[in-house]
Amino acid sequence: MSMKITIHWFRRDLRLLDNTALNAALRSNKAVLPLFIFDTNIIEELDKDDARLSFIYNQLKKINHTLKQDYNSGVCIEKGCPEAVWKELLEHYDIAEVHYNRDYEPYAMQRDSAIKKMLQEAGVKVVSHRDHVAFEAHKILKKDKKPYTVYTPYKNQWLSHFKSTEHPVSGLADGTFAKYNKTFPALEELGFQPSSIPVPDWSLDKLDEYAAERDIPACDSTTHLGPHLRFGTVSVRQVLAQLKDHHQVFLSELIWREFFQQILVHFPQVVSRNFKPAYDNLAWRNDTTDFERWCTGTTGYPLVDAGMRQLNETGQMHNRVRMVCASFLCKHLLIDWRWGEAYFAQKLLDYELAANNGNWQWAAGTGCDAAPYFRIFNPWEQARKFDPQGLYIRRWVNELDSFQYPPPMVDHKQARARALASYKKALNEKRPPQETAY
Repeated sequence: MSMKITIHWFRRDLRLLDNTALNAALRSNKAVLPLFIFDTNIIEELDKDDARLSFIYNQLKKINHTLKQDYNSGVCIEKGCPEAVWKELLEHYDIAEVHYNRDYEPYAMQRDSAIKKMLQEAGVKVVSHRDHVAFEAHKILKKDKKPYTVYTPYKNQWLSHFKSTEHPVSGLADGTFAKYNKTFPALEELGFQPSSIPVPDWSLDKLDEYAAERDIPACDSTTHLGPHLRFGTVSVRQVLAQLKDHHQVFLSELIWREFFQQILVHFPQVVSRNFKPAYDNLAWRNDTTDFERWCTGTTGYPLVDAGMRQLNETGQMHNRVRMVCASFLCKHLLIDWRWGEAYFAQKLLDYELAANNGNWQWAAGTGCDAAPYFRIFNPWEQARKFDPQGLYIRRWVNELDSFQYPPPMVDHKQARARALASYKKALNEKRPPQETAY
Protein backbone atom coordinates (compact mmCIF):
# COMPACT_ATOMS: atom_id res chain seq x y z
CA MET A 1 0.00 0.00 0.00
CA SER A 2 1.43 3.34 -1.04
CA MET A 3 -0.94 5.50 1.00
CA LYS A 4 -0.54 6.13 4.71
CA ILE A 5 -2.59 3.79 6.83
CA THR A 6 -3.59 3.25 10.43
CA ILE A 7 -3.27 -0.21 11.94
CA HIS A 8 -5.58 -1.55 14.60
CA TRP A 9 -3.81 -4.36 16.43
CA PHE A 10 -6.32 -6.98 17.61
CA ARG A 11 -5.26 -8.83 20.76
CA ARG A 12 -7.75 -9.47 23.58
CA ASP A 13 -10.54 -7.59 21.80
CA LEU A 14 -11.78 -9.91 19.08
CA ARG A 15 -14.88 -7.97 18.05
CA LEU A 16 -15.88 -5.07 15.81
CA LEU A 17 -18.53 -3.48 18.04
CA ASP A 18 -17.71 -1.40 21.12
CA ASN A 19 -13.99 -1.74 20.51
CA THR A 20 -12.23 1.33 21.91
CA ALA A 21 -8.97 1.12 19.98
CA LEU A 22 -10.63 0.12 16.71
CA ASN A 23 -13.01 3.06 16.89
CA ALA A 24 -10.13 5.42 17.65
CA ALA A 25 -8.28 4.05 14.64
CA LEU A 26 -11.32 4.60 12.42
CA ARG A 27 -11.44 8.22 13.54
CA SER A 28 -7.83 8.78 12.44
CA ASN A 29 -8.97 9.90 8.95
CA LYS A 30 -6.81 7.20 7.39
CA ALA A 31 -7.68 3.79 6.03
CA VAL A 32 -7.54 1.19 8.81
CA LEU A 33 -5.89 -2.20 8.40
CA PRO A 34 -6.84 -4.64 11.17
CA LEU A 35 -3.99 -6.89 12.29
CA PHE A 36 -3.68 -9.98 14.44
CA ILE A 37 -0.37 -11.62 15.34
CA PHE A 38 -0.24 -15.21 16.54
CA ASP A 39 2.55 -14.58 19.02
CA THR A 40 4.97 -17.50 18.91
CA ASN A 41 6.29 -16.55 22.35
CA ILE A 42 2.87 -17.61 23.65
CA ILE A 43 1.55 -20.24 21.27
CA GLU A 44 4.70 -22.36 21.27
CA GLU A 45 3.75 -23.36 24.82
CA LEU A 46 0.33 -24.64 23.63
CA ASP A 47 -0.75 -27.85 21.93
CA LYS A 48 -1.48 -27.42 18.23
CA ASP A 49 -5.11 -28.41 18.83
CA ASP A 50 -5.56 -26.14 21.86
CA ALA A 51 -9.22 -25.12 21.99
CA ARG A 52 -8.30 -21.50 22.63
CA LEU A 53 -6.32 -21.31 19.38
CA SER A 54 -9.29 -22.66 17.45
CA PHE A 55 -11.56 -20.19 19.22
CA ILE A 56 -9.32 -17.22 18.37
CA TYR A 57 -8.99 -18.40 14.77
CA ASN A 58 -12.74 -18.85 14.31
CA GLN A 59 -13.52 -15.44 15.79
CA LEU A 60 -10.96 -13.78 13.50
CA LYS A 61 -12.47 -15.63 10.56
CA LYS A 62 -15.91 -14.21 11.42
CA ILE A 63 -14.47 -10.70 11.67
CA ASN A 64 -12.65 -11.17 8.38
CA HIS A 65 -15.87 -12.32 6.68
CA THR A 66 -17.72 -9.21 7.87
CA LEU A 67 -14.93 -6.89 6.76
CA LYS A 68 -14.70 -8.54 3.36
CA GLN A 69 -18.44 -8.50 2.81
CA ASP A 70 -19.14 -4.97 4.01
CA TYR A 71 -15.88 -3.09 3.41
CA ASN A 72 -13.83 -5.05 0.86
CA SER A 73 -11.24 -5.38 3.61
CA GLY A 74 -10.03 -8.09 5.98
CA VAL A 75 -7.76 -8.99 8.86
CA CYS A 76 -4.03 -9.20 8.21
CA ILE A 77 -2.98 -12.44 9.91
CA GLU A 78 0.66 -12.83 10.91
CA LYS A 79 2.52 -15.41 12.98
CA GLY A 80 5.87 -14.96 14.67
CA CYS A 81 7.71 -12.91 17.26
CA PRO A 82 5.75 -9.63 17.43
CA GLU A 83 8.82 -7.39 17.19
CA ALA A 84 10.00 -9.18 14.05
CA VAL A 85 6.51 -9.01 12.55
CA TRP A 86 6.29 -5.27 13.15
CA LYS A 87 9.71 -4.69 11.59
CA GLU A 88 8.48 -6.45 8.46
CA LEU A 89 5.22 -4.49 8.44
CA LEU A 90 7.17 -1.24 8.57
CA GLU A 91 8.96 -2.31 5.40
CA HIS A 92 5.77 -3.13 3.50
CA TYR A 93 3.36 -0.42 4.66
CA ASP A 94 3.46 3.34 5.16
CA ILE A 95 2.13 3.28 8.71
CA ALA A 96 1.02 6.58 10.20
CA GLU A 97 -0.69 5.37 13.37
CA VAL A 98 -1.09 2.20 15.43
CA HIS A 99 -3.91 1.72 17.94
CA TYR A 100 -4.35 -1.15 20.40
CA ASN A 101 -6.15 -1.91 23.66
CA ARG A 102 -3.95 -2.34 26.69
CA ASP A 103 -3.07 -5.73 28.13
CA TYR A 104 -1.98 -5.81 31.77
CA GLU A 105 -0.03 -9.06 31.99
CA PRO A 106 3.72 -8.60 32.61
CA TYR A 107 4.84 -10.20 29.35
CA ALA A 108 2.33 -8.18 27.33
CA MET A 109 3.38 -4.92 28.98
CA GLN A 110 7.07 -5.59 28.24
CA ARG A 111 6.26 -6.60 24.65
CA ASP A 112 4.08 -3.54 24.06
CA SER A 113 6.66 -1.19 25.55
CA ALA A 114 9.38 -2.50 23.23
CA ILE A 115 7.17 -2.35 20.14
CA LYS A 116 5.89 1.11 20.99
CA LYS A 117 9.47 2.36 21.27
CA MET A 118 10.40 0.78 17.94
CA LEU A 119 7.38 2.21 16.14
CA GLN A 120 7.84 5.68 17.57
CA GLU A 121 11.46 5.68 16.48
CA ALA A 122 10.17 4.93 13.00
CA GLY A 123 7.93 8.00 13.17
CA VAL A 124 4.68 6.13 13.86
CA LYS A 125 2.09 7.56 16.24
CA VAL A 126 1.23 4.85 18.80
CA VAL A 127 -1.88 5.08 20.99
CA SER A 128 -3.01 2.52 23.55
CA HIS A 129 -6.50 2.47 25.05
CA ARG A 130 -8.41 1.15 28.06
CA ASP A 131 -10.87 -1.52 26.96
CA HIS A 132 -10.36 -4.80 28.82
CA VAL A 133 -11.56 -3.43 32.18
CA ALA A 134 -14.00 -0.82 33.41
CA PHE A 135 -11.32 0.75 35.62
CA GLU A 136 -7.55 0.44 35.35
CA ALA A 137 -5.23 -0.21 38.26
CA HIS A 138 -4.36 3.45 38.87
CA LYS A 139 -8.01 4.50 39.01
CA ILE A 140 -9.20 2.64 42.11
CA LEU A 141 -6.76 3.51 44.89
CA LYS A 142 -6.90 4.13 48.63
CA LYS A 143 -6.80 7.67 49.99
CA ASP A 144 -3.03 7.38 50.40
CA LYS A 145 -2.80 6.46 46.67
CA LYS A 146 -1.71 2.94 47.49
CA PRO A 147 -3.41 -0.07 45.88
CA TYR A 148 -6.09 -2.06 47.62
CA THR A 149 -5.09 -5.56 48.69
CA VAL A 150 -8.42 -6.45 50.32
CA TYR A 151 -11.42 -7.06 48.11
CA THR A 152 -14.36 -5.51 50.00
CA PRO A 153 -13.02 -1.94 50.30
CA TYR A 154 -11.86 -2.18 46.67
CA LYS A 155 -15.33 -3.29 45.66
CA ASN A 156 -16.94 -0.39 47.53
CA GLN A 157 -14.63 2.11 45.85
CA TRP A 158 -15.19 0.45 42.46
CA LEU A 159 -18.96 0.73 42.87
CA SER A 160 -18.65 4.38 43.89
CA HIS A 161 -16.67 5.16 40.74
CA PHE A 162 -19.02 3.09 38.61
CA LYS A 163 -22.13 4.92 39.80
CA SER A 164 -20.55 8.31 39.09
CA THR A 165 -19.11 7.41 35.68
CA GLU A 166 -20.76 6.76 32.35
CA HIS A 167 -19.84 3.59 30.50
CA PRO A 168 -21.42 4.00 27.06
CA VAL A 169 -21.54 1.08 24.65
CA SER A 170 -20.59 2.10 21.13
CA GLY A 171 -21.12 0.59 17.73
CA LEU A 172 -18.57 0.67 14.93
CA ALA A 173 -17.31 4.21 14.32
CA ASP A 174 -17.56 5.80 10.89
CA GLY A 175 -14.31 5.49 9.00
CA THR A 176 -12.58 3.68 6.20
CA PHE A 177 -11.06 0.23 6.21
CA ALA A 178 -8.05 -0.39 3.97
CA LYS A 179 -8.64 -2.54 0.91
CA TYR A 180 -7.23 -5.94 1.78
CA ASN A 181 -7.95 -9.00 -0.32
CA LYS A 182 -5.32 -11.47 0.86
CA THR A 183 -6.81 -14.93 1.35
CA PHE A 184 -7.56 -15.73 4.96
CA PRO A 185 -5.19 -18.57 5.93
CA ALA A 186 -6.48 -22.03 6.79
CA LEU A 187 -6.02 -23.18 10.37
CA GLU A 188 -3.53 -25.81 9.24
CA GLU A 189 -1.49 -23.22 7.32
CA LEU A 190 -0.82 -21.55 10.65
CA GLY A 191 0.42 -24.83 12.09
CA PHE A 192 -2.70 -25.51 14.19
CA GLN A 193 -5.22 -28.34 14.28
CA PRO A 194 -8.97 -28.15 14.93
CA SER A 195 -9.93 -28.74 18.55
CA SER A 196 -12.58 -31.20 19.63
CA ILE A 197 -13.44 -28.96 22.60
CA PRO A 198 -16.00 -26.24 21.79
CA VAL A 199 -16.17 -22.87 23.53
CA PRO A 200 -19.81 -22.39 24.56
CA ASP A 201 -21.65 -19.20 23.62
CA TRP A 202 -22.16 -16.71 26.45
CA SER A 203 -25.60 -15.79 27.73
CA LEU A 204 -27.02 -13.66 30.50
CA ASP A 205 -30.44 -15.31 30.30
CA LYS A 206 -30.06 -17.09 33.64
CA LEU A 207 -28.76 -14.17 35.67
CA ASP A 208 -31.98 -13.99 37.70
CA GLU A 209 -31.17 -17.44 39.09
CA TYR A 210 -27.43 -16.81 39.40
CA ALA A 211 -27.35 -15.78 43.06
CA ALA A 212 -29.41 -18.78 44.17
CA GLU A 213 -27.84 -21.43 41.94
CA ARG A 214 -24.25 -20.33 41.37
CA ASP A 215 -22.86 -22.77 43.96
CA ILE A 216 -24.76 -25.77 42.61
CA PRO A 217 -22.50 -27.45 40.03
CA ALA A 218 -25.32 -29.62 38.64
CA CYS A 219 -27.22 -26.47 37.61
CA ASP A 220 -26.08 -24.91 34.37
CA SER A 221 -26.57 -21.39 35.69
CA THR A 222 -23.24 -20.02 34.53
CA THR A 223 -23.03 -17.31 31.88
CA HIS A 224 -20.06 -18.93 30.08
CA LEU A 225 -18.67 -15.41 29.84
CA GLY A 226 -15.14 -16.29 30.94
CA PRO A 227 -13.51 -17.07 27.57
CA HIS A 228 -15.46 -14.27 25.87
CA LEU A 229 -14.26 -11.62 28.31
CA ARG A 230 -10.77 -13.13 28.18
CA PHE A 231 -10.54 -12.82 24.39
CA GLY A 232 -12.82 -9.84 24.07
CA THR A 233 -15.58 -11.25 21.88
CA VAL A 234 -17.79 -9.14 24.14
CA SER A 235 -16.76 -6.01 26.02
CA VAL A 236 -17.10 -5.61 29.76
CA ARG A 237 -19.21 -2.51 29.03
CA GLN A 238 -21.66 -4.56 26.99
CA VAL A 239 -22.05 -6.95 29.92
CA LEU A 240 -22.38 -4.23 32.56
CA ALA A 241 -25.05 -2.47 30.49
CA GLN A 242 -27.30 -5.54 30.72
CA LEU A 243 -27.13 -5.97 34.49
CA LYS A 244 -30.07 -5.07 36.71
CA ASP A 245 -30.13 -3.96 40.34
CA HIS A 246 -30.81 -7.53 41.53
CA HIS A 247 -27.72 -8.86 39.75
CA GLN A 248 -25.35 -7.66 42.46
CA VAL A 249 -23.89 -11.10 43.16
CA PHE A 250 -22.86 -11.49 39.53
CA LEU A 251 -21.54 -7.92 39.46
CA SER A 252 -19.33 -8.81 42.41
CA GLU A 253 -17.72 -11.54 40.31
CA LEU A 254 -16.89 -9.00 37.60
CA ILE A 255 -15.36 -6.77 40.26
CA TRP A 256 -13.24 -9.69 41.51
CA ARG A 257 -11.92 -9.95 37.96
CA GLU A 258 -10.80 -6.32 38.03
CA PHE A 259 -9.48 -6.64 41.58
CA PHE A 260 -7.08 -9.38 40.50
CA GLN A 261 -6.15 -7.42 37.36
CA GLN A 262 -4.98 -4.48 39.47
CA ILE A 263 -3.17 -6.78 41.89
CA LEU A 264 -1.19 -8.15 38.94
CA VAL A 265 -0.30 -4.63 37.76
CA HIS A 266 0.76 -3.35 41.19
CA PHE A 267 2.40 -6.59 42.36
CA PRO A 268 3.70 -8.42 39.25
CA GLN A 269 5.89 -10.60 41.45
CA VAL A 270 2.80 -12.68 42.30
CA VAL A 271 3.21 -14.50 38.98
CA SER A 272 5.88 -16.69 40.51
CA ARG A 273 5.98 -15.76 44.20
CA ASN A 274 3.67 -15.77 47.19
CA PHE A 275 1.88 -12.48 47.65
CA LYS A 276 2.54 -12.92 51.37
CA PRO A 277 6.27 -13.65 51.88
CA ALA A 278 5.47 -15.15 55.27
CA TYR A 279 4.51 -18.33 53.42
CA ASP A 280 7.83 -18.66 51.64
CA ASN A 281 9.03 -21.12 54.27
CA LEU A 282 6.12 -23.49 53.75
CA ALA A 283 7.48 -27.00 53.10
CA TRP A 284 5.45 -28.31 50.18
CA ARG A 285 5.53 -32.10 49.73
CA ASN A 286 5.24 -31.85 45.92
CA ASP A 287 4.75 -35.58 45.40
CA THR A 288 4.58 -36.16 41.64
CA THR A 289 2.45 -39.32 41.97
CA ASP A 290 -0.08 -37.47 44.12
CA PHE A 291 -0.12 -34.64 41.61
CA GLU A 292 -0.80 -37.05 38.74
CA ARG A 293 -3.76 -38.54 40.59
CA TRP A 294 -5.14 -35.06 41.17
CA CYS A 295 -4.67 -34.14 37.49
CA THR A 296 -6.42 -37.28 36.26
CA GLY A 297 -9.28 -37.14 38.75
CA THR A 298 -8.46 -40.37 40.57
CA THR A 299 -8.06 -39.09 44.14
CA GLY A 300 -10.95 -41.11 45.59
CA TYR A 301 -12.75 -37.91 46.53
CA PRO A 302 -15.73 -37.82 44.12
CA LEU A 303 -16.27 -34.05 44.00
CA VAL A 304 -12.58 -33.40 43.34
CA ASP A 305 -12.45 -36.12 40.71
CA ALA A 306 -15.60 -34.88 38.99
CA GLY A 307 -14.16 -31.39 38.75
CA MET A 308 -10.83 -32.50 37.34
CA ARG A 309 -12.49 -34.78 34.78
CA GLN A 310 -14.82 -31.98 33.70
CA LEU A 311 -11.77 -29.76 33.26
CA ASN A 312 -9.83 -32.33 31.26
CA GLU A 313 -12.76 -33.12 28.97
CA THR A 314 -14.31 -29.69 28.44
CA GLY A 315 -11.81 -27.01 29.49
CA GLN A 316 -14.34 -25.84 32.07
CA MET A 317 -14.91 -26.34 35.77
CA HIS A 318 -17.65 -25.00 38.00
CA ASN A 319 -16.35 -22.22 40.26
CA ARG A 320 -17.37 -23.85 43.55
CA VAL A 321 -15.64 -27.05 42.46
CA ARG A 322 -12.53 -25.08 41.43
CA MET A 323 -12.20 -23.92 45.02
CA VAL A 324 -12.55 -27.45 46.36
CA CYS A 325 -10.04 -28.89 43.88
CA ALA A 326 -7.53 -26.12 44.55
CA SER A 327 -7.85 -26.43 48.31
CA PHE A 328 -7.44 -30.20 48.06
CA LEU A 329 -4.19 -29.90 46.11
CA CYS A 330 -2.64 -27.30 48.39
CA LYS A 331 -3.97 -28.39 51.76
CA HIS A 332 -4.71 -32.13 51.56
CA LEU A 333 -1.72 -32.98 49.37
CA LEU A 334 0.57 -30.08 50.31
CA ILE A 335 1.47 -29.46 46.66
CA ASP A 336 2.65 -26.00 45.67
CA TRP A 337 -0.17 -23.82 44.30
CA ARG A 338 2.09 -23.00 41.33
CA TRP A 339 1.74 -26.60 40.12
CA GLY A 340 -2.02 -26.35 40.14
CA GLU A 341 -1.99 -22.86 38.64
CA ALA A 342 0.10 -24.10 35.74
CA TYR A 343 -2.20 -27.08 35.14
CA PHE A 344 -5.29 -24.86 35.09
CA ALA A 345 -3.47 -22.49 32.73
CA GLN A 346 -2.92 -25.40 30.38
CA LYS A 347 -6.54 -26.57 30.45
CA LEU A 348 -8.97 -23.72 31.18
CA LEU A 349 -10.78 -22.14 28.25
CA ASP A 350 -11.17 -18.96 30.30
CA TYR A 351 -7.60 -18.93 31.60
CA GLU A 352 -6.55 -15.44 32.53
CA LEU A 353 -3.30 -14.98 34.41
CA ALA A 354 -4.57 -12.44 36.94
CA ALA A 355 -7.67 -14.37 38.01
CA ASN A 356 -6.03 -17.78 37.89
CA ASN A 357 -3.08 -16.63 39.97
CA GLY A 358 -5.26 -14.69 42.38
CA ASN A 359 -7.67 -17.54 42.96
CA TRP A 360 -4.94 -20.14 43.41
CA GLN A 361 -3.14 -17.98 45.95
CA TRP A 362 -6.50 -17.37 47.64
CA ALA A 363 -7.04 -21.11 47.94
CA ALA A 364 -3.51 -21.72 49.20
CA GLY A 365 -3.77 -18.94 51.76
CA THR A 366 -0.68 -17.21 50.33
CA GLY A 367 -2.42 -14.41 48.43
CA CYS A 368 -4.00 -11.06 49.08
CA ASP A 369 -7.33 -11.20 50.91
CA ALA A 370 -6.85 -14.98 50.89
CA ALA A 371 -8.81 -17.62 52.71
CA PRO A 372 -7.00 -18.15 56.03
CA TYR A 373 -4.64 -21.11 55.95
CA PHE A 374 -6.80 -22.99 58.43
CA ARG A 375 -9.82 -22.89 56.08
CA ILE A 376 -9.51 -26.34 54.60
CA PHE A 377 -12.46 -27.40 52.49
CA ASN A 378 -13.86 -30.77 53.42
CA PRO A 379 -14.67 -32.40 50.05
CA TRP A 380 -17.28 -34.67 51.65
CA GLU A 381 -19.04 -31.75 53.29
CA GLN A 382 -18.85 -29.67 50.11
CA ALA A 383 -20.44 -32.49 48.12
CA ARG A 384 -23.19 -32.90 50.71
CA LYS A 385 -23.99 -29.19 50.65
CA PHE A 386 -23.75 -28.41 46.95
CA ASP A 387 -24.34 -31.74 45.17
CA PRO A 388 -26.58 -33.57 47.66
CA GLN A 389 -28.09 -35.91 45.05
CA GLY A 390 -24.75 -36.52 43.38
CA LEU A 391 -26.01 -35.30 40.01
CA TYR A 392 -22.81 -33.46 39.15
CA ILE A 393 -20.52 -36.15 40.55
CA ARG A 394 -22.24 -39.01 38.71
CA ARG A 395 -22.14 -37.11 35.45
CA TRP A 396 -18.33 -37.17 35.49
CA VAL A 397 -17.45 -40.17 37.68
CA ASN A 398 -19.14 -43.07 35.92
CA GLU A 399 -17.49 -45.80 37.96
CA LEU A 400 -18.38 -44.27 41.33
CA ASP A 401 -20.31 -47.33 42.59
CA SER A 402 -17.93 -49.93 41.19
CA PHE A 403 -14.77 -51.56 42.49
CA GLN A 404 -12.87 -49.60 39.83
CA TYR A 405 -13.25 -46.38 41.78
CA PRO A 406 -10.24 -45.86 44.06
CA PRO A 407 -10.44 -45.33 47.81
CA PRO A 408 -9.52 -41.88 49.13
CA MET A 409 -5.81 -41.30 48.61
CA VAL A 410 -5.56 -39.48 51.95
CA ASP A 411 -7.72 -39.36 55.05
CA HIS A 412 -9.34 -35.95 55.38
CA LYS A 413 -8.77 -35.60 59.12
CA GLN A 414 -5.14 -36.67 58.90
CA ALA A 415 -4.48 -34.50 55.84
CA ARG A 416 -6.03 -31.52 57.57
CA ALA A 417 -3.86 -32.02 60.65
CA ARG A 418 -0.75 -32.36 58.48
CA ALA A 419 -1.58 -29.17 56.59
CA LEU A 420 -2.22 -27.20 59.77
CA ALA A 421 1.06 -28.38 61.24
CA SER A 422 2.98 -27.44 58.09
CA TYR A 423 1.42 -24.01 57.84
CA LYS A 424 1.82 -23.41 61.55
CA LYS A 425 5.50 -24.33 61.36
CA ALA A 426 6.08 -22.04 58.36
CA LEU A 427 4.38 -19.15 60.13
CA ASN A 428 5.87 -19.96 63.55
CA GLU A 429 2.44 -20.03 65.16
CA LYS A 430 1.98 -21.75 68.50
CA ARG A 431 -1.25 -23.64 67.82
CA PRO A 432 -3.69 -24.04 64.94
CA PRO A 433 -7.37 -23.18 65.34
CA GLN A 434 -10.08 -25.75 66.00
CA GLU A 435 -11.81 -27.86 63.34
CA THR A 436 -14.37 -26.01 61.24
CA ALA A 437 -16.42 -27.61 58.46
CA TYR A 438 -16.24 -25.84 55.09
